[in-house]
Amino acid sequence: MTYAKKRYLNFFAITIFTLVLPFITVNGNHMLLLSFDRMEFHFLGFAFEMQELYIMPFLLMILFIGIFAMTAIGGRVWCGWACPQTIFRVIYRDLLESKIFNLRRIKNKQKNIDYSKTENKIKKVLAIGIFGILALIISTNFMWYFIPPKDFFIYMQNPQEHVFMVMFIVTVALFLVYDIVFTKEHFCTYVCPYSRIQSVLYDDNTIQAIYNTNRGGNIYEKGQKSIFNVKQWDAAQECTTCEACVKICPTGIDIRKGLQVECINCLECVDACTSVMGKLGKKTLVNWGSTNEVLKDTKTQFFSLRNIMYYLAIAICVVLLIFSASKKEYFLLNVNKTTNLYEIKNNAQVSNNYLLTIQNRSKEAYTFDIKLEDNENFEIKRFKPFKLEIDKRVKKVLIIETKKRLFLSDTKSTPIKLKIIMFAKEKPNEVYKEQVISFIYPRNDSFK
Repeated sequence: MTYAKKRYLNFFAITIFTLVLPFITVNGNHMLLLSFDRMEFHFLGFAFEMQELYIMPFLLMILFIGIFAMTAIGGRVWCGWACPQTIFRVIYRDLLESKIFNLRRIKNKQKNIDYSKTENKIKKVLAIGIFGILALIISTNFMWYFIPPKDFFIYMQNPQEHVFMVMFIVTVALFLVYDIVFTKEHFCTYVCPYSRIQSVLYDDNTIQAIYNTNRGGNIYEKGQKSIFNVKQWDAAQECTTCEACVKICPTGIDIRKGLQVECINCLECVDACTSVMGKLGKKTLVNWGSTNEVLKDTKTQFFSLRNIMYYLAIAICVVLLIFSASKKEYFLLNVNKTTNLYEIKNNAQVSNNYLLTIQNRSKEAYTFDIKLEDNENFEIKRFKPFKLEIDKRVKKVLIIETKKRLFLSDTKSTPIKLKIIMFAKEKPNEVYKEQVISFIYPRNDSFK
């Protein structure tokens, strides 16, 4: 099977996966969702409130370190095999323009379309129109990662009430049409920053599309093309100068020139050379391998010191991510002081008022109660256990009082650190939260 067919199968699998993923839920939670409406982030079936986004730094570190590691090991394999830009260009160029409307040959991507023919102009408009419809589907699918499909279809019943959502979808669709139809692979070359960092991440062990100069010979000398046809070769050089690898390249480069930022590792040049050289009974001159493997005839070291450091860094981030996610909170507790810092009763009792905001984030209804770690000097007043249903939020007033005369300061009020423990009576050892608060005790001359 050619690399092109493998890429098409891979693109198909990625497309189906991307379309289906927003509909997959685990216990009511999505596999991947960043909901600004619900102020939640769903990841692998776990739901995290915005207050719990301490896992995001680890996800981002895994993403960026993973990109560096993937590039150092497999070159721009993401660009050629998984990037949405590449997938959409293949759909438009190889499927619509080449297969359906026959505007260009699939093996000659460098030949421009002849628009002097009215028939070709009509086909071009139809191809853009069809891709425009696909772009709307793509942008809608993208929106499902921010608005759950169930909510999305409800919102679409009254689009006038959700103008921003509709405008976002249309804007993304228009951008896709402009990018894929008109900007084309120039986006990869001039806009995408990934191509600019690849050269500093490559080494002799990086897997990439490489022209074998040992067998084929040097087409270029000092960056300039020196060989134009097979008659200029010595007998030992195997390249036929057919330039099949050049014609099929979507970014318009000559792989025989060496590493170039435009190369996206699509490996179409490898397929082209394999086909031509195969007819001559020879192996391809353009290989997918490392410099060590293709040019130096040594093994590729996938466990070089640099790669090992990448593996180790990713493993540490994954462990920290799992540890952080395992600390998921069953309920949220927010404690705020009221405007009245303290109150003195009967010239001895001092009380502080607090406003508690509690949200039940578990999948069970619990009866919540609260206690103090220091119950000898302080006690709770006017707080009764209450039952809180799933995904419900309530506000409660908490009054903490001390009857003891503490004689702390003659000059200022003194904050005393207290630890409160809120817990579910059904699972007191599992569903609980500890929080340190400040109890403001008045200065001594405040007492009569």
